Amino acid sequence: MLLAGGITMVAWGLVQLISLITNLAFYQRWSFHEVSPANHGLGLLVVMVPVIGAVIIGFMARYGSKAIRGHGIPEAMEQILTNRSRIPARITVLKPLSAAISIGTGGPFGAEGPIIATGGALGSLVGQIFSVTVTERKTLLAAGAAAGMTAIFGSPVSAVLLAIELLLFEFSARSIIPVALACATASALRLQCFGPEAIFAMPEMPVLTTGQLLFFVPLGAIVGVAAAGVSRTVYWVEDQFEKLPIHWMWWPAIGAVAVGGIGYLAPRTLGVGYNNIQDLVSAALPLSVVAWLCGMKLISWLIALGSGTSGGTLAPLLTIGAGLGSLLAYAAGSIGVEIPAGVAAAVGMAAMFAGASRALLASVVFAFETTQQPQVLPALLAGATAAYLVAHLVSRHSIMTEKITRRGFAVPHSYMPDPLQNLRVGDVMSDDFHTLSDRLSVAELSSLIGSHDPLVSRRQAYLLLNEQGRLSGIVTRGDLVRCGNPSLTVLEAGGQNLRVAQAAEPLQHALTRMLQHNIGRLPVVDANEPDRVVGYLGRAEILAAPALAEAEVNEAGWIEQWSARRKAV
Repeated sequence: MLLAGGITMVAWGLVQLISLITNLAFYQRWSFHEVSPANHGLGLLVVMVPVIGAVIIGFMARYGSKAIRGHGIPEAMEQILTNRSRIPARITVLKPLSAAISIGTGGPFGAEGPIIATGGALGSLVGQIFSVTVTERKTLLAAGAAAGMTAIFGSPVSAVLLAIELLLFEFSARSIIPVALACATASALRLQCFGPEAIFAMPEMPVLTTGQLLFFVPLGAIVGVAAAGVSRTVYWVEDQFEKLPIHWMWWPAIGAVAVGGIGYLAPRTLGVGYNNIQDLVSAALPLSVVAWLCGMKLISWLIALGSGTSGGTLAPLLTIGAGLGSLLAYAAGSIGVEIPAGVAAAVGMAAMFAGASRALLASVVFAFETTQQPQVLPALLAGATAAYLVAHLVSRHSIMTEKITRRGFAVPHSYMPDPLQNLRVGDVMSDDFHTLSDRLSVAELSSLIGSHDPLVSRRQAYLLLNEQGRLSGIVTRGDLVRCGNPSLTVLEAGGQNLRVAQAAEPLQHALTRMLQHNIGRLPVVDANEPDRVVGYLGRAEILAAPALAEAEVNEAGWIEQWSARRKAV
């Protein structure tokens, strides 16, 4: 909760800093009042404003940290997957500062990506100060990131889902409880900092008809194709900048020339642009303005993000998706299908979010929380699901994972509990084990191994029984090699301080025991008779466990059963 409180204050400070820099850059006044750069009076000089900001960011990235480049969420994912959730402490300062400069000087980004990255960095920092496990540090990182998203958008439930789908890749009590508490805390504090209003408030929407709901499936499919195209284009633009014969610190300035030029032609493309999304979901813009805004925002954002400056992805994606949804609603109206333009815009932004990020549940709930329109939920689900499906079929990787996979790292595409927690030792243990008398000498066992006796040739360890046939110890081939006296018994050469497993206990518990004691196998004993062997658990059995847990076998249905009975007769 303290972490969530801290990141909410950081989010509030970031918004205030963006407002201050926007006022200074576009209106030459000292003010924290939230204002759009679209109403500036700079004329052609507006082209230089993003360039100046980009030059500053280039120097910050070169001499501060290269990690401030990019849009936040992929960088957090990369640290989780490749660096044990460790993010350098300086990112907690440099990322929001660079983002405020970028957005305040007209960069076509949202504040959410940088604050998610900053929240993740703050959570990771806490996890590095105190003694925690890697999983606990990952949870702290995700909690900070989700709290940051909640503080900006007022969307706690979708923030939890986003953390699960893009950062944690698991749904378990150990991860969801801290993240949910962080988001609830951030949501409560946001009321004091930003107020209770929905960030993208819509007029009251009527209940949609069956025909209108069905329309949102093809709308989502079209937006899904666009989302896959946008994701690929971002990295294509980035590849073009990689080919430039100048240092990367100057690339943001080159991209900013295009941002400034487009901003002169289409002033609404400058800055965060949350007001644009508000106007789109409220159906407050004419068709020509929607088309112009959607196209220009896309071009400006692609070039700026591809240049490696600091900024976010969600707000531009939401703007482009909402604009595309509005255009498709106008197109449907031209052929006699009346679709509320505001609803189509909301569905379009959810569909673009789902298709580009592959966070399906987060995108649906996000659109609902930020518009507070329950009547739109079925349409959001239909459109976002269609977009997710089509984008998944068209493009293997999303805008969040493309950069990571290019570097050779695998990104999980689904989240599931640890299969070792769902299996018992008895599910995987082997009953193909050999026991030996604990009175056998080391020399005798070595002779059996040397002669390739089938009794001892298949295992690296042998369970030892006493005269009563009860488990007394275990000996490995390594024990035989280390034994300097071949006349000793195998019990004396091996281990008598046994660690055992029981068939009914979770496999994860047995594996933890093996790791703690640095041993490679465990005898499995009867729960009621701890010295009676019932199985053998080794490395091979554990390695085969995930495949066993995920194995799917078709079961015979009624038709197959009826056919089998007919053949039997």
